Amino acid sequence: MATDPYVYPPPHQETLRNKFGELDKDTLKGLEYAAAAERQRQLESGEADIPRTYDGRHVEAIHAHLFQDVYEWAGRRRTVELAKSGPGGFAPIGQIDRYLTDAAKLIESADWASMDLDQFAEKAAEVHAYVNQAHPQREGNGRAAKVFMQHVAELSPYQLDFSKVPPAVWNQRSMLTDPDLGKYEPVPEMMVPVFKAIAEPRPGGPTATLLPAELKEARRVAGLDPNEVSTRATTPPGTGEADRKNPSRGRGGTSVERD
Repeated sequence: MATDPYVYPPPHQETLRNKFGELDKDTLKGLEYAAAAERQRQLESGEADIPRTYDGRHVEAIHAHLFQDVYEWAGRRRTVELAKSGPGGFAPIGQIDRYLTDAAKLIESADWASMDLDQFAEKAAEVHAYVNQAHPQREGNGRAAKVFMQHVAELSPYQLDFSKVPPAVWNQRSMLTDPDLGKYEPVPEMMVPVFKAIAEPRPGGPTATLLPAELKEARRVAGLDPNEVSTRATTPPGTGEADRKNPSRGRGGTSVERD
């Protein structure tokens, strides 16, 4: 197995290199949590903000803000293959862009503002499954993905309360969205009831729209014609069905991510 450049050499090979210089993985976990929680508070309060481009750059910008105090590589694409601590693996490095591009397409093609709860839960689960499978950074992807989904929810009549689902349940259901063995498409069905449980009506309705400049960039990143005139004002008609697959697993990686 190749050496993981993100960790310290033995005997501290289970600890990620960090700005604190902390060698104990458990101590680092607490420091990381506190630092990221404060940066997330800044985003949620409006003290700091991230451009809503709803694409890979959006995910990376969130990660860079959350973990800027902890890791030198915050917001940068991982350079190692990544496996879960359980069965299955995340996207190979060469497929990260594809998964994030497909997530951008799903967001751009959905009529978020007019969704009922069932429609929102299904589409949110599908978007999350693609972003989760991409897992573009070495660590902290789960927390960055939650903030990203909060931003996606701003396009809809709903907001997300992650405290309504235990972290263990969230992680287990997220893991079960892995693509079937030998397949590319994630299997989002197991996350649909989770999003339905954590979604609640947003007072005043949607607070964000796909602005023209952001929409044009999202179209470019998604491999669509950025100059094509959309047939909608701020949100397009929703399309697509969730894939019908069983959660078969079987791919590993070289490094394990905790969340």
